[in-house]
Amino acid sequence: MTGNTSRLAKRVKLADAHLITRMLEIADGLDDVIKLGRGDPDLDTPAHIVTAGQQALANGATHYTHPQGIAPLREAIARNIAAFGGADYAPDEIIVTPGGQQAMFIIALTLLDPGDEMIVPCPGYNPYGQAAELSDADVVKIPMGMETNFTLTAAMIEPHLTPRSKVLVLINPNNPTGSVTPPDEVRKIAELARKHDLIVISDEIYARLVFGNHRVQPVAALPGMRERTITLSGFSKAYAMTGWRVGYIAGPRELIVPMSEINHAFAISTAAVSQHAALAALTGPQDCVEEMRQIYEGRRRAICAGLDAMGMTYAEPQGAFYVYANVASLDLGIGAGAFCERLLAEGRVMIYPGTIYGDHTDDFVRMSMTQPVDRIRIAMQRMAAVVAGIRAERLQDAG
Repeated sequence: MTGNTSRLAKRVKLADAHLITRMLEIADGLDDVIKLGRGDPDLDTPAHIVTAGQQALANGATHYTHPQGIAPLREAIARNIAAFGGADYAPDEIIVTPGGQQAMFIIALTLLDPGDEMIVPCPGYNPYGQAAELSDADVVKIPMGMETNFTLTAAMIEPHLTPRSKVLVLINPNNPTGSVTPPDEVRKIAELARKHDLIVISDEIYARLVFGNHRVQPVAALPGMRERTITLSGFSKAYAMTGWRVGYIAGPRELIVPMSEINHAFAISTAAVSQHAALAALTGPQDCVEEMRQIYEGRRRAICAGLDAMGMTYAEPQGAFYVYANVASLDLGIGAGAFCERLLAEGRVMIYPGTIYGDHTDDFVRMSMTQPVDRIRIAMQRMAAVVAGIRAERLQDAG
């Protein structure tokens, strides 16, 4: 079948080797690469959560569970949502999924028909667009920029609305930019959704990881929004549980029931051991979340200090664990994608270009706070050296 694409379904979008794949191949041939690319925390899952998983296995948590998840976990999720200012949900209005990413596809396949439009922020987390495409729906990208610190606004959205607009995605805090949508702006977006009868996917997976005085306003808690909002979150980021694969969807019963059937068809249920670990995450001590948030705060300062020293501008990192930096501000004569490849090959630092996340420019890069501060400082030194090398080349070429 080598080279024969005629057997592939039309929904398969073929492309050259993905940039991340190329970069991983480059990294395989290098020693001592500092990886500031992936959104996978380097921090370990807190010990009490791991212990709960081990005990669950010893007690026989090795079988299918209820398709929507074990009842104690769904009850704990409902309490947790309410405790952080969200809407009130019954346990049967929650689905535990094998990670938040699968939840995106379940939502899209349940809500979108061919020709429907899903409105997504750009840059934003790219699997939302993939989920819409697999549903044969159209993706409408709303470009964001530095002028709003890459914050999605109602004024940006409204000109893109059509009679086919059905689902609006709000990622708050945003991946890849780390911006937090102000509560007043969330209210304006909610008003727009009510006016145009939109369903909102409120992705709040980074909501526990915010800095300074920033605060995440849960969409479903706003007037008239519970019945038209799907809240998506999970345990990967706040509890460093990426490998456990536990996410969840919360929403009105009339939408959750059909979503549950699709989730059942995909996975039958989320791994039982992971669900018991997630239950321990919510019901156990929460100081681990604050400890990790403070670690990210220190790393954020280290990245920003290194960028400031280089004269590289960036969006204010208000939440999540990313810094979105502007390569174009260095005036190097190359785009963000080319810069990432050179930084990896010459500086042994891996970061990702914003084009991976749908950015309409090739100007920005995403840096993850997923290395200790001392490694981040070394990464910033290596980056400065690569920048100096590129500038020296340009001077030589100009001469």
